[in-house]
This record gives sequence, structure tokens and C-alpha cells, in this order.
Amino acid sequence: MKQVMTLRGDLELWARMKPLTESDYGEWVNIARDLDTWPGARELARRAMREDGAARARKLYSPAVLADERDRDALREMAAHGMRIRITTTQLSRGTTFVDRRTMIFTDPVGPAPTARGPRTYTVSASPALVDGAYALFEAAWESATDLAAFLDAHQPRIDARTSRVLRALGSGVTDEAAARELGMSLRTYRRRVAELLVTLDAGSRFQAGVRAGRLGLTRG
Repeated sequence: MKQVMTLRGDLELWARMKPLTESDYGEWVNIARDLDTWPGARELARRAMREDGAARARKLYSPAVLADERDRDALREMAAHGMRIRITTTQLSRGTTFVDRRTMIFTDPVGPAPTARGPRTYTVSASPALVDGAYALFEAAWESATDLAAFLDAHQPRIDARTSRVLRALGSGVTDEAAARELGMSLRTYRRRVAELLVTLDAGSRFQAGVRAGRLGLTRG
């Protein structure tokens, strides 16, 4: 392989990278802002997650990847299967993949879908100097990043038992007066609890609070 080359489109990249999925290697690393990736990347990651539990597949993401509930679930599933995932607040300009610290793949920052400029392009490098330098930057970002589970937990609102009852009453559709009577509190206290709940959930309305609580799993049980 040339030390630096530019490939246009997923098919051209896959033709060059497919042999890697069929060979043995020690480590696979991916840096990305979203879950979209190039063909074969998931297979490379899967092969790097060894049966002995010594996973050498790592992913470093921007917090933006957590915005969608389905993406959060996908990340949790990856972690459950041995992928080491961390979240960094360091700005990530483009997707980068390292295979065994010998090959580095930069994804064109235009985006995953073809545009007026044509298909997505990739820069592939096997230059030791380039790969080592970029890998060192990755390691620095990785060390300062937060493990996925810890990051999600840190952003999980804390809801006590009494607030949980208010949340359930809010979602039941009953009037404030009926909810207050059922919870054994005054109407004024109930409405104050609702206002506090909106602040806790960072919601601008009762409807938004219900949606956010559902996404966070706070309405279960």
C-alpha cells in the first residue's frame, strides 16, 4: 500500500480495506462524531473483540452521538459486547480509524451521504510518522475522556420517590386537583413539585417533561 492515498466512495475504500478484515491484527480504534461508519469497520471491530475478553477495540465519540435514543441503545449494546467506548468533549473534526497502529483512515468531513461534490472521500495513510503522530493525539484525548456508562450516569437526572409519584401523576392525564388529592398534598405544593420537575428534566413544558422522562427510562417501574 502506498504511504498516503485518496479513495473516492465506499466501494473503492472497501476494495482496499477488505483484506484487513480477513487477516489477524491486534487493535482497532475509531474516532467519530456519529455512528455512521465506512464499510467493513464493524467487521474490523468485531474481530478485535477477542473471546478471552481482552478487547482491543476502542471507540471515541463526541457527546452529539448521545442525542438520539436509538444511538444510545446501539452504543450500550456495543459496550455489552466488549467494545470500549468513551465520550470526549474535545472537538472532533472528522472520523479517524486506526488499524494496528499501521494504517490510518481519515473520513472526508463533508458527511456520509453523496453531495453535489460527489461521493464521500477517504485518505488512507500507512506512513509511520503520520500514523504515530495522530495516534498520540488520540491517546491524549482518550485518557481525558469519560467512559460511556459513567458519562450517561452523570447526565441522568436524580429523581426521588416523591418526585417519581408526581411524574406518574403528571403522565396520567388527571387534573392538578385530582393529582394533589391522590398524592396527599395541597394543590400549591403539587404545582411547585411539577415546576421543580420541569427544572430537573430541563423541560419547557409538561409534555416535554413526559417525553424526556420516557427517553431516560424514568417512567418505568
